[in-house]
Amino acid sequence: MYQSKEELTIDIRNVAYRYDYRNVLENVTLPIRQGAFVGLVGPNGSGKSTLIKCILGLQKPSQGSIKLFGQPVDKFRQWDRIGYVSQKANSFNSGFPATVYEVVSMGLFGKVGMFRFLTKKHKQKVKEAVASVGMSGYLHQNIGELSGGQQQRVFIARALVSDPELLILDEPTVGVDVSSVKSFYTLLSELNQKRGITLLLVTHDIGAMTDYVTDVACLNKHLHFHGDTKAFEQTQDLTAFYGHDVHLLTHDHGGHGHA
Repeated sequence: MYQSKEELTIDIRNVAYRYDYRNVLENVTLPIRQGAFVGLVGPNGSGKSTLIKCILGLQKPSQGSIKLFGQPVDKFRQWDRIGYVSQKANSFNSGFPATVYEVVSMGLFGKVGMFRFLTKKHKQKVKEAVASVGMSGYLHQNIGELSGGQQQRVFIARALVSDPELLILDEPTVGVDVSSVKSFYTLLSELNQKRGITLLLVTHDIGAMTDYVTDVACLNKHLHFHGDTKAFEQTQDLTAFYGHDVHLLTHDHGGHGHA
């Protein structure tokens, strides 16, 4: 059952997408309410990245509709309301000679223009964004000198500096050491709970993310499951969904499980 349109940040209805003669997405309906923290999971080749590209307007569905904040995606123009963090390995050359401050300030280019100088107000927003991810002590350090987990925090700060209402993250823990993953998810949860940002997280890290997300969506061409975390932890159909043996360890939400 749909929430009212006013409450939906993303409204995906009956979306399909084809690459040549291969169906990648089939009849996907996924309403994401304002303030939700949604974990989007699925096996490799399940269509997760394609769906994200459709949400961001980079690809047009073969059928169906997508709305962002009540606007059809092809007519949506307020892209500063959306922050996007892609996989670090695919989006950033760690040898690039830029400081944390410079990388985060790039997130303001859409508002102020690439070749315009930042005002005092803009510079303060950069510092605040860096502080919000716990990286103030690294403001003038070269980003290539940071760990994978620290770099991902910087990329989140770059996405946050324009004050987005929706944050989309595509496999953000790829290349991040295990010890940093817990604090990374904690940061995302705080952004969701304290700042009210709607989050859509694409991940393979099923067990760890269930400690933090409010809702789970399981995609494998079709949407096989969409519901709250508790209902997901009780599902017994993960093996059929993934096509091989998968067992979700349930746990209280202070610890960690894994699949």
